[in-house]
Amino acid sequence: MKAIQDYLDAEVAARNCEDELCFERPDPLLIARRSMDQHHALTCALFAYGSAKAIVAFLSSLEDDLYDTNESDLRHKLKGKYYRFQTTEDIVQWFRTLGALREIGGAEKVFMQGYKETGIIGGVTSLIRSLYDLNSYRSTGYQFLIGKPIDTVNKASAMKRWMMYLRWMVRHDALDMGLWKEVKQSDLIMPLDTHTFNVSRRLGLLERKQCDMKAAIELTEMLKRFDPLDPLKYDFALYRIGQEKMALNT
Repeated sequence: MKAIQDYLDAEVAARNCEDELCFERPDPLLIARRSMDQHHALTCALFAYGSAKAIVAFLSSLEDDLYDTNESDLRHKLKGKYYRFQTTEDIVQWFRTLGALREIGGAEKVFMQGYKETGIIGGVTSLIRSLYDLNSYRSTGYQFLIGKPIDTVNKASAMKRWMMYLRWMVRHDALDMGLWKEVKQSDLIMPLDTHTFNVSRRLGLLERKQCDMKAAIELTEMLKRFDPLDPLKYDFALYRIGQEKMALNT
């Protein structure tokens, strides 16, 4: 296990630089960091599904402050725009919801209400429930974008996009933005996607065979053996190793 830690520590150090975020190796964090705004970053995180190249292309086409635009102008600016499961109307309604979230104090405030009671899971659930409460609009694409509240860990998906958003908000280095100051890095849960899941299993860091919340928590606990205060520092490196189809040098 020491060899695996040394390998991952070297990958973390090599990738913790601004050059790692570029259009040649696209990642939604590249777009999120442009404004360093928690609400624009939430948009970037929730639309982060599909190919990285398509994600970055779509996010690059959006203005950073659409959540602060009146509905008439919003519809004009988003006319004809769509992304995979989200129609133009879904995207318009998302930005209306995001604007309403800002008006009640913003993402961090709503997240902290749940986090202070039941940790990361409670914070995410509080934020998701608030997003639905702020807008009665519903569609398949809109609900896919936001996701479902976490009623029980045993039946929850990995919630990769939400956990990635929290990593961006809480951690602070050359990649992550560190805009939120009251959440402990050690409380974060790994944003588990197919790349990270497969690499982690190949490295022997994860035994669970299903890519879900229980697997995300299992991997997080394993990585705390390497760094108990900041286990998610390994997330970006694990993801890139899988995305780039690298050979595992351990």
